[in-house]
Amino acid sequence: MQLIMKNALIISFPSLYMGLLEDFGVWVAASVLGLDGQAAEAMSFFIYDTIKIFTLLAIMVFLVSIMRTFVTPQKIKGWLGGKREGLGNVIAALIGIPTPFCSCSAVPLFIGLVEAGVPLGVTFSFLIASPLINEVAIALLLSLFGLEITILYIALGLAIAICAGIIIGRLGLEKEIDESVFKHKARIKKDEKLSWDDRIEYAKEQVVWITSRVGPYIIFGVGIGALVHGYVPVGILTQIAGPDNIFAVPLAVLVGIPLYSNAAGAIPIIQALIGKGMAMGTALALMMSITALSFPEMIILRKVLSTKLIAIFATILAVSFIAVGVIMNFVLA
Repeated sequence: MQLIMKNALIISFPSLYMGLLEDFGVWVAASVLGLDGQAAEAMSFFIYDTIKIFTLLAIMVFLVSIMRTFVTPQKIKGWLGGKREGLGNVIAALIGIPTPFCSCSAVPLFIGLVEAGVPLGVTFSFLIASPLINEVAIALLLSLFGLEITILYIALGLAIAICAGIIIGRLGLEKEIDESVFKHKARIKKDEKLSWDDRIEYAKEQVVWITSRVGPYIIFGVGIGALVHGYVPVGILTQIAGPDNIFAVPLAVLVGIPLYSNAAGAIPIIQALIGKGMAMGTALALMMSITALSFPEMIILRKVLSTKLIAIFATILAVSFIAVGVIMNFVLA
């Protein structure tokens, strides 16, 4: 009986916690700050979402950081080296989830994988999955959209990474890589054997570092989302970017390309847009475009890839994001 009650408490705790957060946001907005109407609605939304996102983000970063201590760059090269098309793309995409990188680290990682003899298509599966599906994106999606949408997003993101990698691999574009990549000799450090205390300490450091790094983006994104939530009339976006507009998804992807941000800044805004009538698929296609198909990343990749290969890469991603948006709008209609 005690075990049943304990399990019931564990299962119900998240909903109880979210309920308390929501009440806290309303109390601060109305009683502490003395706001009412749209201002109170926007402020309570901001307080509730900010605390909720930071809580789940810290949990996800801690768990994924523990996992990451077992997935070193040397092991990645070993796992991907010699793998053929298909299986190699699947493994590369899956490995990309717990090993995210930002644009500044994309090029060195790409160089290391190509230098290790990893096929170009397999490398691109890793390159696509890493920024598209990581612990920050998963934490935000879980906190704002729930488990069903998060699982659907991960599945479609993996499908994009795998299929796009296979397509690039079959196009025979190895000659479009700068020759300096193959001449580069990266310094390889030996894998360190870590105790569980070391892994936990590393995870704690990552929670502090990643949370502080993406914190400003979260606050900015939630702030914009709160303004949209409180002041944009309900239903206005339904006419512009609702499921009935066949041009909404392609336009969302095109609009997202120059809007460089990461998941921490983009997803809270996406949530607010959905709340005001934007179709789910359209909104997530916009988010994918903002986070994984940006001009700054293309500029950095230009250091080692030809303009032709970058154009092919960007086109495949754009078409994939549009397809995902259309599929999600259809499935969730």
